[in-house]
Amino acid sequence: MLVPVLAIAVSSLLAVTFVQAECTNPSVRKEWRTLSAAERTEWIEAVKCLGKLPNSGTFQQTVFPDDIAAYNSSGSWYDDFVYMHMDLNHRIHVTGFFLPWHRWYVQVYENTLKEKCGYTGVSPYWDWASDSADVKGSSIFDADVEISGLGGWGNLSNDAEVYDGGFSDFKLTYPVPHQLRRNFTLQPYIGLDETFFTEPYLYANESFTQSVVDHMVNNYVGDYKGFQQYMEGWEGPHGSVHLTLGGDLGGTCPDFAPSTCVGGPTFSANEPIFWFHHAMVDKVWYDWQNADPANAGIFFGGSVQMQDNITIWEQYPNGGPPYLNLSSLMPSNGLFDQPTIQDVINTTSGMLCYVYE
Repeated sequence: MLVPVLAIAVSSLLAVTFVQAECTNPSVRKEWRTLSAAERTEWIEAVKCLGKLPNSGTFQQTVFPDDIAAYNSSGSWYDDFVYMHMDLNHRIHVTGFFLPWHRWYVQVYENTLKEKCGYTGVSPYWDWASDSADVKGSSIFDADVEISGLGGWGNLSNDAEVYDGGFSDFKLTYPVPHQLRRNFTLQPYIGLDETFFTEPYLYANESFTQSVVDHMVNNYVGDYKGFQQYMEGWEGPHGSVHLTLGGDLGGTCPDFAPSTCVGGPTFSANEPIFWFHHAMVDKVWYDWQNADPANAGIFFGGSVQMQDNITIWEQYPNGGPPYLNLSSLMPSNGLFDQPTIQDVINTTSGMLCYVYE
């Protein structure tokens, strides 16, 4: 299940702040369309390179959820990143891990593109707020750019497979071997449980407009829990972007997947735009952190999803006890050393050294 957002009042919950040495020369993350054609091509080629490399050989499954496919040892290095997201799904969504873990995930993905495939750039982001009025017509899906473009919308007569752009031949392993899929879906909440999805006929793009971003950045002062609740809510920005793009980012099973396939956020990292989307989520968090001194360095969240009913979720929108803190280790499935939340709470200290343009 893609995770939540009801703008209900919650008390301000703070954690102890800390001081770490600032990095001296932070890299600058830029919006995808501000990159040159050569820079875009380099990123696409590095992603495709990772998709052709044998898997890490070090992956260690830790959660073993029963709603994902079995690990496939013939998968690629890229597939290992996807499977990490699959295995940890219930730990990294609707818990305190959501924001710091995905911040770390984007960074180690960038690091791996550099180390394994010679990438020299930084992680781009997609400013989906600027495209919210016409997502389908956004230039980010320019189907005419074959080398440096991401490709357009999928072919609906063929399982919404993307057949143009730089990822027209991008092969994926989970939940079953298939080609990248993308399916524009403006009303994804119809038919879902109205106890949680209270506006089933909502146009999803209304959830990630510039005014929504401004609301998140300029409110929830000192209230980490409230900020995450708004970002990650049931019909909130994070999930609405996933579901608007549908296909792999929306977590829909391929047409030929077995009946045991469970959709949801698990294999959404199949879509290369996933990394842009979560860099944008991270940018909004970064902007909120820098909008008021009361937001800098604070953290609050539990380690266990609490979604049995809407009342419980409203009390624990970012997880219940045992509670996490800045010293808590984040899971990495044996692919990388385990970072702490403190390592990534600031983008210019700890293990990070970047800012957003």
